[in-house]
Amino acid sequence: MGNTRRNFIKKTSLGTIGLTSSSSNFFIGKNILGANDRINCAVVGVRSRGKAHAAAINSQNNSKIIFNCDVDDIIIEDNNKWCKKNIGYVPKIEKDFRKLIENKDLDAVFIATPEHWHAHMTIMASQAGKHVYIEKPCSHNLYENELLGVAQKKYGTKIQMGNQQRSAITSILAIDEIRNGIIGDVYKGEAYYSNNRGSIGIGKIVQVPKFLDWDLWQGPAPRVPYKDNIHPYNWHWFRNWGTGEVHNNGTHEIDICRWALGVNYPKSVTSFGGKYSYQDDWEFVDNQQVTFKYQDGKFITWTGHSRGLIQPKQPGRGVTIYGSKGSIQLDRNFYKLYDLGGNLIKHEKEGAVSKTIDTRGQGGLDENHVGNLFDSIRYNKSLNAEIKDASISTHLCHLANLAQDSGKTLQIDTKTGKILNSIVDNYWKREYAPGWEPKV
Repeated sequence: MGNTRRNFIKKTSLGTIGLTSSSSNFFIGKNILGANDRINCAVVGVRSRGKAHAAAINSQNNSKIIFNCDVDDIIIEDNNKWCKKNIGYVPKIEKDFRKLIENKDLDAVFIATPEHWHAHMTIMASQAGKHVYIEKPCSHNLYENELLGVAQKKYGTKIQMGNQQRSAITSILAIDEIRNGIIGDVYKGEAYYSNNRGSIGIGKIVQVPKFLDWDLWQGPAPRVPYKDNIHPYNWHWFRNWGTGEVHNNGTHEIDICRWALGVNYPKSVTSFGGKYSYQDDWEFVDNQQVTFKYQDGKFITWTGHSRGLIQPKQPGRGVTIYGSKGSIQLDRNFYKLYDLGGNLIKHEKEGAVSKTIDTRGQGGLDENHVGNLFDSIRYNKSLNAEIKDASISTHLCHLANLAQDSGKTLQIDTKTGKILNSIVDNYWKREYAPGWEPKV
């Protein structure tokens, strides 16, 4: 039964059967696999978001984490204890992702590693016939972003990006009502993120800790000496591995704005900002204002305050969609409808609350989003954040960083997302460690 089950999942992932949720044969006969068939998973990167993934997987019917994967022995040990307490068992450990995906019993991979690994792992897992849940951003650069779409089309596996608000019941309701004209003609999506991150200091080159496989941690990135302020979290703010706050958090709300306005690539991107709060190793701006302008007069703004809270006081993050007849405020946990006078007309609350600022971000939306992936694997249902569409939101964030770095308003091909005006050489891709350039 195990071989039959895995062959079935592999065949459907490769598109050789073409089942849909309405395919009657799918539900007839005990020998055809359905909702009660177990999906075997691996979680890669288990310090923070990986635990949210594990909890969400554990909440689903007939699913199991058969492997955890990380390169830090202390994080692995801590996560083993967490797993025993929170999911009732401790999965096997495989430190090398490349060996992990060779396992024939593995069906789906959940990736919560540093961002320079995201596209590589997704592509390799897809090549191995595994379905993928990839944390945002799905790529470290525009070249990788493009390859993900090619990989999904070529290998036919399910690839869901972790912009989990796409699976919020209240957000789905709001978007449906926007499409039906509840606030008239929509023209603006306003997104923001507010936090007060401290200094990361000036790192010192030190000996690599014995508990960390630094070479495997770096993976596709060019090799640099180990510094004491990089691992386990501050890599976000170093260009060799991270992509800055507009990707780390802005991806979520920019994606919701794009969804609500029904737009893809803009015609221009402008960014203003700088690094203002501390003199430290942080390599990106810590305060940023981005505007994405579209052909039909629509536009999206993102305001990111990483180190110094937005005033007057606001929630840590959010989205407001403006239309000719009113506005809608969208959060991971609620939907509020206002008329043009600012009067609250309707307030819908999400059933299960999700945290919005802490690094784990665990909550009900993770369960919804993982459940959607499993429904897609089992029934070929549509993904809420399929990589073909979700990668466009990541693409926009790459454009935001490039506009900021160049100091120019970028002119964009609205069909391909490519930059039309000259900015910097080799903006499309990064340098890779020898032998690590991604291939599809």
